[in-house]
Amino acid sequence: MSSGQSYSLGRLLKALPLASLASAATLNSNYKFNPLEHLGGVAPYFESQDPQASPDVPQGCKASRAAYLVRHAAIAANDFDYETYLEPFVSKVENKTIDWSKIPTLNFLADWSAPVSEEEEELLTRVGRLEATRLGVDLFFRYSHLKLPSKVYTSSAERTYKSAQSLVRGFEFDDNTMNVVSIYEGKQSGADSLTPYKACPAYSSSAGSDESSVYKEKYTKPIMARLNDLAPEFNFTMNDIYGMMEMCGYESVIRGKSPFCDLDLFSPDDWLAWEYTEDVRYHYNVGYGNEVAGAVGLPWFNATASLLMSEAPEAEDLYVSFTHRELPPMVLVAMGLFNNSAYGGSPDKVNETMPLDRINYRRAWKASSILPFLSNLAVERLNCTGSYGYDDGEYYRVLVNSAPQPLDACADGPGTTCSRAGFEKYLQERVDMFSGPNGFSEKCGVSYKNSTDSLSIYTDSGVGNGTIVGKRHENYRF
Repeated sequence: MSSGQSYSLGRLLKALPLASLASAATLNSNYKFNPLEHLGGVAPYFESQDPQASPDVPQGCKASRAAYLVRHAAIAANDFDYETYLEPFVSKVENKTIDWSKIPTLNFLADWSAPVSEEEEELLTRVGRLEATRLGVDLFFRYSHLKLPSKVYTSSAERTYKSAQSLVRGFEFDDNTMNVVSIYEGKQSGADSLTPYKACPAYSSSAGSDESSVYKEKYTKPIMARLNDLAPEFNFTMNDIYGMMEMCGYESVIRGKSPFCDLDLFSPDDWLAWEYTEDVRYHYNVGYGNEVAGAVGLPWFNATASLLMSEAPEAEDLYVSFTHRELPPMVLVAMGLFNNSAYGGSPDKVNETMPLDRINYRRAWKASSILPFLSNLAVERLNCTGSYGYDDGEYYRVLVNSAPQPLDACADGPGTTCSRAGFEKYLQERVDMFSGPNGFSEKCGVSYKNSTDSLSIYTDSGVGNGTIVGKRHENYRF
């Protein structure tokens, strides 16, 4: 470079504003960050663009049957989050006399009011209704060539039941053609419900809290110091920081947006740390770090896979079931998906893939992609003809939030699919893995009578026909 060129470049750099100078070394950067895609179980529904494999069926294939397991849509807040993080922070803001208007990044608190009260815990929000209704519309278009299901199944809680109702309103073309069947959330149902973890004495809803608190304490420490420097009289705590970041998700599904999502308040690295803390918790709570997860998740996979492969004339084209956030990841464990050790490492050392003192950025287990509100897991049966390089026949594939997920050792079909023979073999291997001493009743330490390791609600006439949904919407305050 000549001296003249060097001088011109120097003048140019001096003329650039600081923000431009900071990015001058990354002129080709496309970096973007959305906190709402890193909020674990309180993320509004989204479909990860990582990129994933195409959700379209492979060339020459057409879905002939499908089964969906869906988490309920967005709620105002669950009771634990509200009582542990949200309400204490809100109460603290309301009781501290601070002129927030003069404090950078926190000045919005001068006019901010809490988006949720104790009476609104667990209630479906308008965003949640929209999420579920839109999923119904999406399923209608995706499977427009199949018969509508006569029933949609749901656990009995209000938030799951109303999510199912909203899906039906988006799914059915004419009124009163689909019923919602409520399955009681019992503690002695064995595996025969949509909430089998509640009937598993060995499962604890608090599992993972101790492990996740280790990294929570580490990542919140510098944020606490920064915010306490801005507003020392507030005395921000670890739970305040965690609750503020959690508020980003909950307020967004109540009001449509939240000032707590502002990247000037919490940086992308802060959000990735929050996300990892939750991933650690879910790993030990409902993931590979909990030894009962696969046993609890297998019955749904086994029952629905059997339905999809069945040739019984009474079989539905589509099965849709609503549950809570615990069951879908347990089913994923039973299926062997999102396993950090799947392509290397020892399965008995999977906990080492989720260290408590630092982030594993390369992990497969990410609750934000797996378990946002309305997360859905699907198994499809496809009929394929004329798929280049493959025999005509029956193939199967798995979708998680519309993204195809190849099954380990079951990849002998077009795209991410596997043949019927391959799928049957894969299913049997998973059944063998979580049966006998590793089955539901044994692994859960069941002591009550009449437990079962299988799910029969889809073929049991005793569950009834459910109730018609109708089109009327109740008024909500959200």
